[in-house]
Amino acid sequence: MKRITSVLGLLVILGMLLAACGGATETPEATEAPIETEAPMQTEEAVAAVPEICSTDAGGCGVFAPGEEIVIGFAGPMSGDVSAFGIDASQGIDLALADAGEFEGHAFVQDAEDDQASPEVAAGVAQRLASDPSVVAIVGHLFSGATNAAMPIYAEAYLPMMSPSATRIDLTEQSNPVFNRVVGNDKFQGALAANMIFNNLGAHTLAIIHDGGAYGLGLAQRARDVFTSLGGEVVAFQGIEVGGTDYSAVLADIAASSPEALFFGGYTGEGAVIANQRAGAGLGGIPLISDDGIYGTQFIDLAGANSEGVYATSAGRPATSTAVEAFDAAYLEAYGVPTGSLSPYSWYSYTAAMVLVEAIKSVGVVGGDGNLYIPRAALVAAVRSTSGYEGLIGTITCDATGECGTGGFAPFMVQDGAWVELPLDFAP
Repeated sequence: MKRITSVLGLLVILGMLLAACGGATETPEATEAPIETEAPMQTEEAVAAVPEICSTDAGGCGVFAPGEEIVIGFAGPMSGDVSAFGIDASQGIDLALADAGEFEGHAFVQDAEDDQASPEVAAGVAQRLASDPSVVAIVGHLFSGATNAAMPIYAEAYLPMMSPSATRIDLTEQSNPVFNRVVGNDKFQGALAANMIFNNLGAHTLAIIHDGGAYGLGLAQRARDVFTSLGGEVVAFQGIEVGGTDYSAVLADIAASSPEALFFGGYTGEGAVIANQRAGAGLGGIPLISDDGIYGTQFIDLAGANSEGVYATSAGRPATSTAVEAFDAAYLEAYGVPTGSLSPYSWYSYTAAMVLVEAIKSVGVVGGDGNLYIPRAALVAAVRSTSGYEGLIGTITCDATGECGTGGFAPFMVQDGAWVELPLDFAP
């Protein structure tokens, strides 16, 4: 009996062990069930943390973790014989972003890119900026040809642009939703140049040289059309090769037509060569007039004594105000040169950056997860809807095409090695 009892006991014990083993295989199933039910709950919470506009905005949202910097891109020439324009604008932007302070704990910073004033290079720069998710807006580009090449790229990326200086007339006639500018266009500048030549300088025959570019040619055509409408005669209209160092043959051909004034549409490098060679071609006794493309210290450095007496139309200095005086002082302290000396766009680049900052602040939303969300299409619309913003250069209100500034151009002349603004009713 005892032996039988022992066997039965062993069988009972074995059954208990098998039951225990069966319980062990069921344990993972018991622990897996809560995991499966918790995962969807976490996803729903994450979705709820993202503002609804990010799912409806055509461009989606830029997302910034707490403390992450908001980047505003800039593109302009930072090297070469027009680098003063880019350096000046970039410095104005830096001062603006410092003054802007933080937004919801996020600082504004600049990503400055060198587009070399080249349409081809500008397109590559635009691609780089557009591929950076931390970039939400663009100050620039500066030059019209580079701007025209970059505009479609930024439009696809929902990156609003605010140019301080691209004045080519048709930039706002392309129905591009992201391009805007705080400077006036060449309708104003070309008309000012033509009126200055005809009415103030008293020249009734005019020779025109242009660099063939989007800006230089367009401005030359505008000056030609207005000059002839005033009753003047354009006796020569010739293009030159960009980057040339000898335009004496072109200048000699023009001299044969005996013009009373010479107008150049283009930029610093070519303008300085013309200033240096015109006297040798027989044109030293007539005034040379150009545009904001030659304004700045680089032209004076390159042309030296031949820059004396050269005229240019350019964006004018803003009216004196407490804000302008404070900016002028800050710029001088930071960079050691006066505002408006490197280019006429110190104040314009500052204002362009501040308009973008204000638009960013108007659409940015902090999500439930603590991240900052900037809806891109909403930002594009907010920039284009800017109205009544008081900037250094006056009141900024954008129309439906992206024209946000006024004419704002003035005549200048090099006197004693410096550009001096002339009154609009000046006498030669």
